[in-house]
Amino acid sequence: MHAMEVFVRVVETGSFSAAARALRIGQPAVSKLVAALETRLDVRLLIRSSRHVAPTEAGQAYYERAKRAIAEADEADTAAQGLGLGIEGRLRVCASVTFARLHIAPKLGAFLAAHPKLQLDLVMDDHNVDLLSQNIDVALRLGDLADSALTARKLGSTARVLVASPAYIAAHGRPTEPDALRAHEAIVYAQGGNSGDVWRFRKGTTEVSVSVPYRLACTAAEGVREAVLAGIGIAIASEWMMPEIVSGGVETLLPDWSLPPADLWALYPAGRLPSAKARLFISWFEANL
Repeated sequence: MHAMEVFVRVVETGSFSAAARALRIGQPAVSKLVAALETRLDVRLLIRSSRHVAPTEAGQAYYERAKRAIAEADEADTAAQGLGLGIEGRLRVCASVTFARLHIAPKLGAFLAAHPKLQLDLVMDDHNVDLLSQNIDVALRLGDLADSALTARKLGSTARVLVASPAYIAAHGRPTEPDALRAHEAIVYAQGGNSGDVWRFRKGTTEVSVSVPYRLACTAAEGVREAVLAGIGIAIASEWMMPEIVSGGVETLLPDWSLPPADLWALYPAGRLPSAKARLFISWFEANL
């Protein structure tokens, strides 16, 4: 297990010397342990150069399983101590920029205070981050799941609504039906290969799709949000994304028509049981959502 941990750190740092510094052991010890591991397995795990160390194909496969084995061993220790007791180390949580800014970061003080030995990395990214390669313990993701191989649990759902600022409505009027959007300025969320310019509405048994003309496309929800607040145009947003709806800083349009809701998921790396730290974070998050 010790040799396995050393090998994992070498892959993650890209060098024997960096791994030695991180583990606070001598570089010769690191080299000896990795060499012994390769001898025992009878396979080359690393490609060594003067500047960098990288895993071979067999080494990459071994790295991914070794990380899982180490994590599960750590979980066995944590489980013996009791969930929530003695939680320490690093926890990497990923969420979209706007959702993390509005609903996670402001509340993290209480969570960190309750677990003083825990270090939390909040990875804020609107893209579908590869959880394994980025060492993410748990991701919070809104919308449809593109990767069905991930371990997922649905946490909740939010309505998606058509929104615009009072200033935009005063200048351009209020659309009364979906087709009227063709005469307005749309702000679209273009992400993941989807141009975002086809909006689907439903009223009773009637469904309507509108291809909206737009002059502004944003690849992050934060851009859509700021553009709406600036009065640039009309956009689709989840209610979680626009708390200004309550204060009147943003108004909803076409109230008789509904849009597909946005589901919120907790995602874990494929093939890996959720760690005790990840489970603890999600339990806290659900209690404070």
